Amino acid sequence: MGTNIFFTEVSYITKALAAVLQLAVTMDYSIFLWNSYSEQKIRFAGDKERAMAHAISNTITSVIGSSVTTIAGFIALCFMTFTLGKDLGLVMAKGVALGVIGCVTILPVMILLLDKPIEKTKHKTFLPKLNKAADIIVKGRYIILVLSIVIAIPAFYGYRHTPVYYDMGKCLPEFLDFVQATKKLNSEYNMANTHMILIDSSLSRKEVKKMMKECDSVAGVKATLGMSSMIGSSIPEAMIPKELSKTLKSDRYELILVSSEYYTATDEVNNQIDELISIIKKYDPNAMLIGEAACTKDMIAITDHDFTVVTWLSIAAIFLIIAFVFKSASLPFILVAVIEFAIFINLGLPYYTGTELAFIGPICLSTIQLGATVDYAILMTTRYLKERQNGIEKRTAVTTALETSMPSIIVSATGFFAATFGVGLYSNIDIISTMCNLMARGAAISMFAVILVQPTLLLLLDKLIVHTTIMKKNNSKATAKTEVK
Repeated sequence: MGTNIFFTEVSYITKALAAVLQLAVTMDYSIFLWNSYSEQKIRFAGDKERAMAHAISNTITSVIGSSVTTIAGFIALCFMTFTLGKDLGLVMAKGVALGVIGCVTILPVMILLLDKPIEKTKHKTFLPKLNKAADIIVKGRYIILVLSIVIAIPAFYGYRHTPVYYDMGKCLPEFLDFVQATKKLNSEYNMANTHMILIDSSLSRKEVKKMMKECDSVAGVKATLGMSSMIGSSIPEAMIPKELSKTLKSDRYELILVSSEYYTATDEVNNQIDELISIIKKYDPNAMLIGEAACTKDMIAITDHDFTVVTWLSIAAIFLIIAFVFKSASLPFILVAVIEFAIFINLGLPYYTGTELAFIGPICLSTIQLGATVDYAILMTTRYLKERQNGIEKRTAVTTALETSMPSIIVSATGFFAATFGVGLYSNIDIISTMCNLMARGAAISMFAVILVQPTLLLLLDKLIVHTTIMKKNNSKATAKTEVK
């Protein structure tokens, strides 16, 4: 958070989310180091320093591999036209990198210095052995596959049709003076929107009055107000008070106000804006229509484009990273598909619950959930490939991978959930609470998707995976023999 000073300023949304997100996505790295250190202490008969040296060496590789996908997801946000994405993306990419550095420098020192109290306060793990659960999941793979297909169809439909709002006023708490005042104006004066038209000040009074008359005839326009509407054509401009003249006219522009009965970010006001723009452009090609509704209309177009760009960029980046790490042509499709399935469910649920999401939520969530939770899928795949390369047949390899990776996935996902869910509950700013709730729910859904769906896909597509993945040379023969069997 301190190094954000190099950015001059950051958004209040970024400031509220960054600390929570960094904790949620980088806590895994600390767990990796601790687990490795515990194993190495047994190996080196209690030689703490030697054990830690080997733990750091082993952890750096896995932590860097894990963090690259997360950083790629945040970097994808930087390609948004809406600059909040760049703001959040840069801060969080930096945060993840600093989390990695802290994990392999500060954390080992703290563990070594506090080794005695850590040993004294140890307790048995709360998680039971999950070998039976792994067997049940593998045995029920066909049922899981059918259920996944059944769920995927409505999930994708909901994902495409989830209601989104663009009115930033809705993001603010009800108790704010601004929100209360706006409600009072709407209820007592029916003031929904005011557009501002800027036209060339050299335009004749006659043309301006004609243009204003056309604007008055547009559906939903209550009134137009400008210099020409306040004075008659017989009164020379020299007689108009300077205070009024300066307010409505400058050397370059003349200001005209248009009162609308339509609310911001509605189809009605967007159509009204299009009609008004077509009218004013007839009289002045350089005329501009500005205001909250016009700004929001532009923002809708920008963010729709951003959503497409960010989604595909993050998928492409993570796809290439997985392909490079596993040297496989098929595994990137499988792993990304599992997490995208979880994203469809997460972003599809609001459609069926009738919940409107702040426009920035789906854009950021799809990227963050993919980048942060694809690690669960990578963890299981790494163990599965290791087993297959050692000549273990596919069902045993998948069962072992599932059994050994489930505890780590559950701890990681629940940590992500805990870090974000609390903020979602207490934040009064809807855009922040919405994003935190989506991320908390996304972590849980991704966990279930990886534990249930991925083993099914690994089993069913095992032959394809083996033939499209570069295996270690010394184990390739054993794997080939197992395939024949």
